[in-house]
Amino acid sequence: MKMTRLQNLSLAVAAVAALSLLSVPARAQDHRHTVGGGHIPAHGPPATRTSNHGSASSHGYVDEPGHPAAPHVHADDDRWVGHNTGRDDPHFHLDHPWEHGHFPAAFGPQHRYHLAGGGPGRFWFGGFYFSVAPYDVQYCNGWLWDSDDVVIYEDPDHVGWYLAYNPRLGVYVHVMYLGT
Repeated sequence: MKMTRLQNLSLAVAAVAALSLLSVPARAQDHRHTVGGGHIPAHGPPATRTSNHGSASSHGYVDEPGHPAAPHVHADDDRWVGHNTGRDDPHFHLDHPWEHGHFPAAFGPQHRYHLAGGGPGRFWFGGFYFSVAPYDVQYCNGWLWDSDDVVIYEDPDHVGWYLAYNPRLGVYVHVMYLGT
């Protein structure tokens, strides 16, 4: 039995359509959250409802293959990975919260600040000085202290701390305002 060109074409179209339908579930299962790439979260993390009495290990931050071993934010749903230890986390306890005052400039996604120098112990932008929490220093190794941008968010759980988010890397650390 000899097939016409139209029948061959119809058979080929049907085969391509069937293969396309079969690949949809495979693509859906392969979904990965992206991190960094310039994304800025629309909001800071929600307050933690429970107290875990301790911080996650660096292994706990790698929630998907290819994600950083640091606290980070998923670009597609703004989920703050690693900000779940609650108010009683001893790593972020301060005997004198706000000893240098409160950060007087603006917070949140509309306010991107350009780092102008320093390092984790003391960095600055726009005449404002900050220091990374000792426990979080290990998570900002890839930061470019003289050229990266940061966005500052209020920390809803740890009194005296802010969160500095690096859009290039998609990671964040706890920071203390040191003044002007």
